[in-house]
Amino acid sequence: MLYYQFSFRVRYGETDQMGVVYHGNYAQYLEMGRVEWLRALGISYKSMEENGIILPVISLQLKFIKSAVYDDLITVVTKLKKTPSVRIEFDYEIYNEAAELLVEANTVLAFINAKTKKPVKCPDYLMNKLENQDNDSIGDLT
Repeated sequence: MLYYQFSFRVRYGETDQMGVVYHGNYAQYLEMGRVEWLRALGISYKSMEENGIILPVISLQLKFIKSAVYDDLITVVTKLKKTPSVRIEFDYEIYNEAAELLVEANTVLAFINAKTKKPVKCPDYLMNKLENQDNDSIGDLT
């Protein structure tokens, strides 16, 4: 399915006293991956919220393989696992500059009507964007 990747440097404040990325920060890295994945499709989280849809995480799984450290250039690869319905599921891989796999992860989010707080199906504007993709990559892979 569709994937997007982007890279950034680990900041000092994201690490513990040993210079290793604190495990809780990986959830933020996954969120960054989802936000940029949507942005590459031409949709922002902000616009979804303005259209009455919120996307709470209902499942989060992380498998730590190797630590990221301060000043590492890490790459987050975000992959849509399957066609969304009332849920959208992503798989992730996080790599360091040496292309070593650091983390494997998965999240499941629910499409929720912001007013009623009830689940709704994936918005048509997102489904249309997904159906109009010509290849697996939705963004620059540099």
